Amino acid sequence: MCPRDSAARKKAKEEHRIVEILRSLDEEYADAECALHHDSPFQLLVATILSAQCTDVRVNMVTPHLFQRYGTPREMARADEQELQEIIRSTGFFRNKAKNLIGASRRIVETFEERVPASMEELLQLPGVARKTANVVLGTAFGISTGVVVDTHVKRLSHRLGMTTHTDPNKVEKDLMGQIPRDRWIGFSHQLIHHGRRVCNSRKPKCYACVLADVCPYGQQNGQQ
Repeated sequence: MCPRDSAARKKAKEEHRIVEILRSLDEEYADAECALHHDSPFQLLVATILSAQCTDVRVNMVTPHLFQRYGTPREMARADEQELQEIIRSTGFFRNKAKNLIGASRRIVETFEERVPASMEELLQLPGVARKTANVVLGTAFGISTGVVVDTHVKRLSHRLGMTTHTDPNKVEKDLMGQIPRDRWIGFSHQLIHHGRRVCNSRKPKCYACVLADVCPYGQQNGQQ
């Protein structure tokens, strides 16, 4: 067989596998959405900053009181840092998070007329905001597909699914963007995160009950265990 034909068949087979992954995720998680509770782009930004090294469940326990006290950029910009630290203490790294929340809020008030900016370039100017946080805000709050959110679940599952070999989130994201259609970037992240929580957890993945087992290298190897 000509090497070119072999490569073409391999590419076609992989493209079909990706289609099957997306189809299965659609069937299983048709209504998947962001798990962080919020009522505005600003609240989503705050919740996403708090979610670093913290579970969404914990963040959702903290934010009702937080947003009652500091629910807008102007209120957060004027926050007492010590009081803010106490409110968000249970999310971990609370000193740095409090500093970033106040700094980001001040930048939003002073530079963006109290509105969360809707571009990657502008969001990355905010303290505490890296590409993952910006992708969450742009995708969920504004419906803008600028990339794929790579959290711990997406990183773990993309490895198990054989969609990347990288560990750096930016490189993982680049690999996923090259395989997933752009109009699926936002939903794909939500679906993979839900699947990671319910089925493909880090220690004891339930390969025997996984809808992706037949198209997943990890599942094919461990499905009978």
